Amino acid sequence: MSRGPSAAASAAEGRAPTGRLDAVVTLAGAVGGASLLIALFPSGALVSGMSVAASLVVPVIAGWSVLRRRPRMITSADRVTLVRVALIGVLTAALVLTIAGALPLRTWTVLVVATLATALDAVDGWVARRADRGTAAGARLDSETDAAALLVLSALLALTVGWWVLLIGMMRYLFVLGSVIRRPWRQTLPYSGFRRVVAAVQATVVVVGLGPVVPVSLAAMFAGSALAALLCSFGRDILLLEQTHRSAGSGRDHESES
Repeated sequence: MSRGPSAAASAAEGRAPTGRLDAVVTLAGAVGGASLLIALFPSGALVSGMSVAASLVVPVIAGWSVLRRRPRMITSADRVTLVRVALIGVLTAALVLTIAGALPLRTWTVLVVATLATALDAVDGWVARRADRGTAAGARLDSETDAAALLVLSALLALTVGWWVLLIGMMRYLFVLGSVIRRPWRQTLPYSGFRRVVAAVQATVVVVGLGPVVPVSLAAMFAGSALAALLCSFGRDILLLEQTHRSAGSGRDHESES
């Protein structure tokens, strides 16, 4: 007796990687990296525990989002993104250790991890395009990972340059908060090369600023320029969203009058 299309699809889904193991490996990688940092830069039991707990925040959220997918499936590009997620966990642990004074403000160890996490941002997109298996869920995971990485990296740089640098990592979350209040901001933005370039510049500038050999004044100047460009990009998008909303409203008014 032949099986129908739905049965075949279910069987294919059952054979496809579901992401359970990948989520566990991501968590283990974050904890392992945090533990290595603690071994290299010893701290008290409380700080050590807090750093390990902090390293799990982003990996737990990312792993949960992967496991909630329907159909439950993970791609090669997702796996690259999850490696970045694990590295973000390590950077979050480093942030806690730095705030506690157990880790110097800028170290080569953190710079290497930050550089690798940033470089892999280009790899997951390349893998998705090469395999022609890009998905909406994968794009969302990549986008949220980018935002989390920038927030943690900007917080690390803020400890050296000043807390205003944290605005670089918070801008995306402030925009999301604004969309709760302003309905026009919930519209889908069209593709923008300028937006992509500005986003790439943010991560690069913050990582460069974390370099131990980079003068603090130069890191601050770069970060200030990056923040100005980011404010310009967000302001440009907000104006576009508001204009589009007004145009749509005017069009509906004309239709109702005719």
